[in-house]
Amino acid sequence: MTMPGLLVSTEWLAGELGAPDLRLLDATVFLHVNTDGPGYTTESGRAKFDEAHLPGAQFIDLIGEFSDQASAVRFTMPSAARFCELAGAHGIGDGSRVVIYSTGSPMWATRLWWMFRSVGFDACAVLDGGFAKWQREGRATSTTPATFAPAVLTPRPRPRLWANRDDMLHAIKDPAVCTINALSPAVYTGEKNMYGRPGHIPGSVNVFYDTLINADDGTFMPGAKLKPLFEAVGAFAKPRVICYCGGGISATMDALALTQAGHPDIAVYDGSMMEWVADPALPLTLGAQA
Repeated sequence: MTMPGLLVSTEWLAGELGAPDLRLLDATVFLHVNTDGPGYTTESGRAKFDEAHLPGAQFIDLIGEFSDQASAVRFTMPSAARFCELAGAHGIGDGSRVVIYSTGSPMWATRLWWMFRSVGFDACAVLDGGFAKWQREGRATSTTPATFAPAVLTPRPRPRLWANRDDMLHAIKDPAVCTINALSPAVYTGEKNMYGRPGHIPGSVNVFYDTLINADDGTFMPGAKLKPLFEAVGAFAKPRVICYCGGGISATMDALALTQAGHPDIAVYDGSMMEWVADPALPLTLGAQA
């Protein structure tokens, strides 16, 4: 099955509602800045989902069910086999088409999209503009979650779509790899200490995820406008790009944007800053320079 693109419009989705092969997934999580120190607390989006969601949608728990609970770092990707088993329990199979959305930031939708992509499932797209755009347009919502019979999703892992700590250490010295920090400039430079140790991984450049989105409606900018943002930091001059952030979430917005802009070899550092700063021996750079 194919999709019209990595992103689908609210208009397109409205015309597809009710299709038997369509699976709509709400991946919402809310982040709250800690008031007593660095970091964030997480809040499941399930309560908001129960209040209103797209007709035919299911809620996907990225905090618990769809994260590796054995990992010391939150939100990390389960094995491909386990991910496909979980997706199958939600009625997502090899013949399904999947559209993912979130309330608030699209980073949770892009995170789940990247997870599907990494297990070899490409009939998957992000709803451009998310639930907020859908609601602004006065489109129908529901309070009843959808349920589907279990299905079989065959894992076809693409391990190259993920990077780990050792990959990042290698990338620091590798001129063929561009590492991109997706966090805000203030966090990138170390002006704000959000993860316990300020700064960024040496050699990494900054493309803030918020700059990828149109401020008026929350949609992604088109590929022709996204590409110059990444060309400006040298991403298209390197054969491989690794994106990272705080916990491998907002980095997937950069990964989607790079894919949309046509870069052929992109990975996400799943542990990101939460893993990196936990080891005091790992270096960090302060300031605006890579």
